Amino acid sequence: MNLALDLGMDAAVLQAVPPRTQRYPRLRYMGSKYRVLPHLTGIFAELEFDRALDAFSGSGVVAYALKELGKEVVANDFLTFPSTVARALVENPGDQLGRSEMEILLSPNRDGRDFISRTFSGLYFPAEDHAFLDAVWSHVDEIPSYKRDLAIAALCLAAARKQPRGVFTITDFRYDDGRRNLRTPLRDLFVEAVHDLNRAVFDNGRSNRVICGDALDVDPAGFDLVYFDPPYAPPKDDSDYIKRYHFLEGLSVYWRGLRIMEHTSTKKIEKRFTPFAYKRTIRDALADAFSRFRDSIIVLSYSSNSVPGKDEVFALLSAVKSRVDVHVIPHRYSFGTHAAAQRRLVQEYVFVGR
Repeated sequence: MNLALDLGMDAAVLQAVPPRTQRYPRLRYMGSKYRVLPHLTGIFAELEFDRALDAFSGSGVVAYALKELGKEVVANDFLTFPSTVARALVENPGDQLGRSEMEILLSPNRDGRDFISRTFSGLYFPAEDHAFLDAVWSHVDEIPSYKRDLAIAALCLAAARKQPRGVFTITDFRYDDGRRNLRTPLRDLFVEAVHDLNRAVFDNGRSNRVICGDALDVDPAGFDLVYFDPPYAPPKDDSDYIKRYHFLEGLSVYWRGLRIMEHTSTKKIEKRFTPFAYKRTIRDALADAFSRFRDSIIVLSYSSNSVPGKDEVFALLSAVKSRVDVHVIPHRYSFGTHAAAQRRLVQEYVFVGR
């Protein structure tokens, strides 16, 4: 996939993005930084640092860009499926899924498991796609280490690519925009995703690491730079990632250890609380995060349609940093992919505290 064409970027603007990162497999993910990556990498280039923490790694593209810039990277996310993607492409020093592993993964169901087929019958995908996911998972645990992470990441990437808008609050084709992926078997999308992920694997010679946990629990010692891209708490509703991506979260662990809320039409899993997602708790969470990592350069991505506002965030960061710069980037979020989708132009702020 050509990132410039996909994102509507001018080729000259895209040159600010390291070449490998331009080919990073795109995950349709709320708040992903694909579109502002040229600006972020330009900001990183002006800062002196060697070891970096991406505290809310999400799609993983920023942590991956930092890896390509030669930094030692620690990526963290509180959900399992983004952490798995990051292990596959950020922590992974060079393992790829080869022909022998693909023959295993694409072979018939080894043990007859049918959890996905039974649980999600009539939802999201046709029966043959659900059966395919069950079959692959019957082999996943046979695959070692980072190759296993690549296989799970490819399953999540394929499922997200086939689902309208990439979110699992939708169980039918109301948002059918005619994309090829909506009608392509998941088996084919999985094979394509493996190709895309394999192509992105590389070793930057550093000891990169991935954590799955709360950003406020990460040991702050030893980071020259910390990048924050927390959920943007909107004035109304919330930024609940579980509600939107519960299927991918479950798929990343085959729903082991998770409880499905059977009364919900979408078969959601239980919400996992983070104080960064709600307007009533976001201020204290940001203040805690800034204080915890006060000894590092702090780079924060933030949106103008979030709570608290720009001036308050500036004040919170200024409480622990003597110099705070604010970069303002015009940014367009899309709500829906159908022809009548409304689009909202906002401003993306990048705060740099040092």
